[in-house]
Amino acid sequence: MQEVQIQKAKIHDLEDLVKMARESFLESFREGNKIENVMAYLEEAFTINQFKDEFQNEASTFFIAKKDVHIIGYCKVNLVPAQTDIQDPESLEIARLYLLKAYLGLGLGKRLLDHAESYARSLGKKYMWLGVWEHNKRAIRFYEKNGLEKFSSHPFPFGDEVQTDFLMKKEF
Repeated sequence: MQEVQIQKAKIHDLEDLVKMARESFLESFREGNKIENVMAYLEEAFTINQFKDEFQNEASTFFIAKKDVHIIGYCKVNLVPAQTDIQDPESLEIARLYLLKAYLGLGLGKRLLDHAESYARSLGKKYMWLGVWEHNKRAIRFYEKNGLEKFSSHPFPFGDEVQTDFLMKKEF
């Protein structure tokens, strides 16, 4: 397999990033959810305009995993004030971490997570945290295996329902 590179996304990556993000979101959440809720969320959060706004926010950073010229995964991290829940200047939020289904189980998710942790440490942060859907057992096991622990939960509006996300963190 060609070596996968992890790098900070650039503005010219946005179109391919959005395409990959939409595909991985569908792969991750189509099962176990109403398709109309999945599609509504895609049209709210996974559009080129939304990603452009997030990309231009100085408190947010996108890291992409590239194989050849193709984006196969990404991690979006937030500092205050872009953080969604905690708003702690001593923390880094992992707002999204996705891989295309074909690349799951190859250690690339860990590489993206480790990259986010290295970034947090380089900024002097004391911990990183994230929210994960309570029914996403694979992701929860992955985060636990990599040192994150549940510490709370929060409601997550998703279409016509409200789901629960576990909040997990890893202290340094």
